Amino acid sequence: MVRVQELRKVFKKGTVDEKVAIDGITLHVKKGDFVTVIGSNGAGKTTLLNLVAGTYAPDEGEVVIDGIPVTRLPEHSRAKYLGRIFQNPLMGTASSMTIEENLSMADLRGQRRGLRWGVTKARRDHYRETLKVLELGLEGRLRDSVSLLSGGQRQSLTLLMATLSLPKLLLLDEHTAALDPKTAQRVIELTEKIVRENQLTTIMVTHNMHQAIRYGNRMIMLHEGRVQFDVEGEEKAALTVEEVVRRFGAELEDEALLCS
Repeated sequence: MVRVQELRKVFKKGTVDEKVAIDGITLHVKKGDFVTVIGSNGAGKTTLLNLVAGTYAPDEGEVVIDGIPVTRLPEHSRAKYLGRIFQNPLMGTASSMTIEENLSMADLRGQRRGLRWGVTKARRDHYRETLKVLELGLEGRLRDSVSLLSGGQRQSLTLLMATLSLPKLLLLDEHTAALDPKTAQRVIELTEKIVRENQLTTIMVTHNMHQAIRYGNRMIMLHEGRVQFDVEGEEKAALTVEEVVRRFGAELEDEALLCS
């Protein structure tokens, strides 16, 4: 479904600060896979997502999504295939717009929208029902500005927006890291529910080892831009934090990752 072939990205090439961020990664993600990605700071996790999303162009290699070569497509052209959520809850929504306008914007992603978002009564009723899954009472606040929402509410809304049109690939970049523990748990449980019910192909970067082990059917560890560890199915389900640390403690020197 998603194929990354011999992908390489070097920042500040030819300078004293040259950094090989992604070093020849080849990775095949099957349709319906929920892949968690871990690794210490600087391992290349977010860079990998940026290369798949088109935020960065690779120096070498190719990216294919659902059989479509997208390596040379700019970020905005890939957006119709992707849903993406960032660590910062403010990045996934438009603060100056209402909840229903944000949902409409997500709903019409990749389509011609004209000069209006076109929130009809039928669409408004649909959004009201869709919002009920969040269990946050937002279905009664469709015309409220998103700027009035808390960080957890905005990230939950962003999750709904990113998955509303059932993207071919969902990218989650530490999307619970900026939330308090209770809210983070609520958002990750909601994520798992939406991904499972819609069988969405998902790649989730996380610094939380427990999340990486508990959620998804496959886990990948990056170290210095390379895949160090790739486990799935029953083998992944049997993993413990202690086992991963025992086998790969040197690569997981990030204290926050080890203790999370």
